[in-house]
Amino acid sequence: MSHLTYLQAIMIGLLQGVSELFPVSSLGHSIIIPALIGGDWARNLNMTADKSPYLSFVVAVHVATAIALIVFYRRDWVRIVSGLLSSIRNRRISTSSERLGWLLVAATIPVGLVGLAFESVIRTTLGRPVVAALFLTLNGVLLFSVEKLRRRSATGSHRKGVHAATSAARGGVGGSLPVEDHLAAMVPAIGTATRAASGEAEDDAAALAADDRLGQRGWGESIAIGAAQILALLPGFSRSGSTIAAGLLRGLDHEDAARFAFLLATPVILAAGLLKLPELAGHEGNGILGQVLAGSVVAGFAAYLSLRFLTRYFHTHTLIPFAIYCTVAGLFSLAWLTFI
Repeated sequence: MSHLTYLQAIMIGLLQGVSELFPVSSLGHSIIIPALIGGDWARNLNMTADKSPYLSFVVAVHVATAIALIVFYRRDWVRIVSGLLSSIRNRRISTSSERLGWLLVAATIPVGLVGLAFESVIRTTLGRPVVAALFLTLNGVLLFSVEKLRRRSATGSHRKGVHAATSAARGGVGGSLPVEDHLAAMVPAIGTATRAASGEAEDDAAALAADDRLGQRGWGESIAIGAAQILALLPGFSRSGSTIAAGLLRGLDHEDAARFAFLLATPVILAAGLLKLPELAGHEGNGILGQVLAGSVVAGFAAYLSLRFLTRYFHTHTLIPFAIYCTVAGLFSLAWLTFI
């Protein structure tokens, strides 16, 4: 039976904490990198090996990532859980927090059902380095394609907006903006109104505005965005990447799409990790519980720092750098593992 060293556990924990939230596939990297290093790394960190504890280790370390997500979005989760409880108590959905809570529940159902039915089979059957490298490449293509489609759509919308503004200036007939546009227009005003307050107050105001916007999304589009997480069951496809991409296609901006993706990921990652923890109490956990703890601590800190970076990054940036990285890294890994 293979064993994980502390160095391997810490490095994979660091890799998990970063790549789970960056749109580059944590599972894909957890399969590809040990294979590229070779030696004990390839033997010890092989998900398809008989009686290998690596799969249980990787999924269990996800719990630390989920905890980091909960801590980072703690105020949001307090509002969301309170909203769910109040809507159950009052038997109606009347606030944006209540609606957002139920949208997250509904959007989690597709990946939950598919994950319970097929996740183990998919990861053990497709959890091979060459397959993961191929899917990582396709993940990059997906991110790049979505950005190009969104840019083309934004260009068309801009032209329509210029035409509408010109018509209005000439006395043309105007129309009322959709609710989402009104809410989006409120964000600069909220930022200006809270600029004199503390930084924490500004963050809370921005978070409330974002939750209000997300709470206005339709049931169908929210479920469609959540269903995109199913792609992440394939090693090499990113959970956050596929969900952000789906959000962009449904009209969200990068910041809101990332926020919705991270909120959606929390219950899924936590549930998947908790389901695997009992396995570590059996023979699969023999001799590696200390490594699991070390990897989890590193993963939790790495995930929290990644969240701090990404929530600022997506305020003004796109998925393009990640698309380029995944495509290049995937093609390189595919060539290395196939021909060298």
